[in-house]
Amino acid sequence: MAALQSFLYFATLVAILIPVSAQLTPDFYDKVCPQALPIIRYITKQAILREPRMGASLLRMHFHDCFVNGCDGSVLLDDTANFTGEKTALPNLNSLRGFEVVDQIKSAVNRACYANVVSCADILAVAARDSVNLLGGPAYKVLLGRRDSRTASKNDANTNLPPPFFNFSQLLSNFQSHGLNLTDLVVLSAGHTIGLARCTTFRNRIYNDTNINYNFAASLKIRCPRTGGDNNTNPLDSTTTRFDSQYFRDLLAKKGLLHSDQELFKGDGSGSDPLVKYYGYINPDRFLTDFSASMIKMGNMKPLVGTNGEIRMNCRKVNN
Repeated sequence: MAALQSFLYFATLVAILIPVSAQLTPDFYDKVCPQALPIIRYITKQAILREPRMGASLLRMHFHDCFVNGCDGSVLLDDTANFTGEKTALPNLNSLRGFEVVDQIKSAVNRACYANVVSCADILAVAARDSVNLLGGPAYKVLLGRRDSRTASKNDANTNLPPPFFNFSQLLSNFQSHGLNLTDLVVLSAGHTIGLARCTTFRNRIYNDTNINYNFAASLKIRCPRTGGDNNTNPLDSTTTRFDSQYFRDLLAKKGLLHSDQELFKGDGSGSDPLVKYYGYINPDRFLTDFSASMIKMGNMKPLVGTNGEIRMNCRKVNN
């Protein structure tokens, strides 16, 4: 009984300390639960050590969360009788990964904080940043204080997430619809400097695109035949476990794995060609700076703050 009373007292104190703000801040958990961010980093690191690909998976999950009605953790929700969630949307089905890592993080921070104070949406944002940094990328400040949605939408995920067959104008229009610009499109797409893609996402490119290195396409056809092998994977760039600017140099060599990647560099000086050259050879370090800024900008897309939404006890389902 004494232990329960102590827990309830601490939980009440935490609730009083939680700032109610319409803005995200980097120090949101400093007083409420200072151990939260170190725990997220530790578990993320262990997951990447077990499987380096997991870093890219956690980054992608944050992206897929934010592009569907804002960064609200909706991508994590399982289907219910009231809604069909985002996990079975075409861009996510059998490809979005890392849910068990998020579950592990959520359980750990709930125990360490003695209360349910860290949102699932914030966990995604921090785990994405830590993944990038642990694989050699920048350690940008994550703005925090997001709350979790109480619903999700398969239809919205199908509508809002840019597919790998989009052309340049479609990609730019999609990003602009989310308040992002050309630079954001280029540097956030370069998150593909880590991770793998399935054959189904690049088969059409290697058999039908002309803006592709011949030998590169030939090598990919071995693992990705015209029929079968749908789930065979290939690295998204040639340094797939290191976060760097190699992605851009691959595009310059016409070795972008996805059609949507290569659309960022056509070689005729149009569209985003100058930016790809700039990040690839002229100033690769600037990519890391601009990527940080765009990640912060993306992470600020329509977050639920203050008393909106909730802080889920279990990231897979809304609270009772």
